[in-house]
Amino acid sequence: MASGTFGTSDTFDTFPTTPLLVPLMYMFKSEIFKTPLPYVALLLAHIVWGGNYVVAKVTLHEVPVMTLSFLRFGLACLLISPFLLNMDPKMKRVKYTHLPRLIIGSLLLGAVNITFFYLGITKTLAINASVLNLVVPILSVMGAWWFLKEKIYSINLMGIILSLLGTAAVIGLPLLFTSSFSPVEMFGNGLLILSGVAFVAGALTLKPAFKEYSPLSITAFTFLTSAVAFFVPAVLEYIANPNWIGQVSLVGLFGLLYIAVLATVVSYFLMMWGYSKIELSHATIIQYVEPAVAASLAVPLLHERISYSFIVGFCMIALGVYWGTLGKQEHHHIHHKHERS
Repeated sequence: MASGTFGTSDTFDTFPTTPLLVPLMYMFKSEIFKTPLPYVALLLAHIVWGGNYVVAKVTLHEVPVMTLSFLRFGLACLLISPFLLNMDPKMKRVKYTHLPRLIIGSLLLGAVNITFFYLGITKTLAINASVLNLVVPILSVMGAWWFLKEKIYSINLMGIILSLLGTAAVIGLPLLFTSSFSPVEMFGNGLLILSGVAFVAGALTLKPAFKEYSPLSITAFTFLTSAVAFFVPAVLEYIANPNWIGQVSLVGLFGLLYIAVLATVVSYFLMMWGYSKIELSHATIIQYVEPAVAASLAVPLLHERISYSFIVGFCMIALGVYWGTLGKQEHHHIHHKHERS
């Protein structure tokens, strides 16, 4: 039995009738015009991450999985080191009692998450990966309810169920008994789901550490821990196939730099800065730009096709994520507004 609490006192009659439009209207009428820069920063970060699905898939044709992962975090460590040098030495000290939590959380958030992601994206479509990533907020809500005892309401449960059904549509469960079913693609989609689970597990594990350490310190620790974890597998890949270096083209080199510089270091700082300026519930809606960017690149460059199950699954996941996360905030806002009136 979960240790969280489930609130049944909320009712559906006060929930907005146009759930996907209300937060957008509310956000664009007020906050985005008052403080546009945080939204621009988050938009740029999610645009980069939307392109990363395609870039990673192309780069993995030339660079082995473990090697790309090691180079990604290794270069990120080098790029972030100047910022660490300018930090107060007291902020960089790590207590030995905190090391187990920091190591486990960093490995889940970095090494385990990226391993499942890269292995999964080599077996499935980039556009599927971009949509399945939208399930991460739902996993966060479920994890916070189960492990952190945060209350969720009936509208959140409805969103979780709808997102899970949408996920089933995207990964191909409805095609299980048809000739269109692809076990390899479904396995890849399953690995992407595990990637999201590892990300949420790592975030939940590291959440208490933010009370003791700065986001920059935890990020640097995650980069370093992941680089160390991928070092030996990368060496073994090189021993097994030392010729892959000579086969890397300019496209592969661009992909590596894109992933290490833009998708890892730059986008993270844009995200953290944006989240520090605006409410998380308002920022999350910008994540929906990722599937649009991924699809606009994957269709012409990778010749991927947008299926009906993808469209249906995306709509279900998008609405479910809103009900499961943003819907909670908007529902409470309207509920309290009715109480005051």
